[in-house]
Amino acid sequence: MAFRALTISLAAIGLAAAGAALAQDAAPTTPGGKAVLARQTHYKELGKAFGGVGGELRKDAPDKALILANATTAATLAKDLPSWFPKGSGPEAGVKTAAKAEIWTDAAGFAAAAGKLADETAKLQQAATGGDLDAIKAQARATGGACKNCHDTYRAAEQH
Repeated sequence: MAFRALTISLAAIGLAAAGAALAQDAAPTTPGGKAVLARQTHYKELGKAFGGVGGELRKDAPDKALILANATTAATLAKDLPSWFPKGSGPEAGVKTAAKAEIWTDAAGFAAAAGKLADETAKLQQAATGGDLDAIKAQARATGGACKNCHDTYRAAEQH
């Protein structure tokens, strides 16, 4: 009988945990929660564009038009990045986010880091427009460095 009660209790705890996980994954209804999901979508787009540049650069015969298209997308997205972080879209939004509180508590530092990314992606687009693969590769490294700089300070480490 005690074993059965323990089994039922453990099952109830498991269902409660699963319910909490589902609640977190449910579509948010708050403006902050919606902003988190929109931000995550934008970052996936940015990552896909930057990855597209890198993927082409690793090829023996990179497609310069595809590099330019992806660099243009990255530059456009990076320019809008600060707007992806409205007040209330941090951990308090109730949606899983890697955004650290420092984004809002160190707004000037975050703005500078986001500005650096926008500058570097604009330079990447410029290099891609010129078509010089060595220049594009060098600027892709600089752009990646701007991403890393921001992530090191303003993004929580991924939990595995």
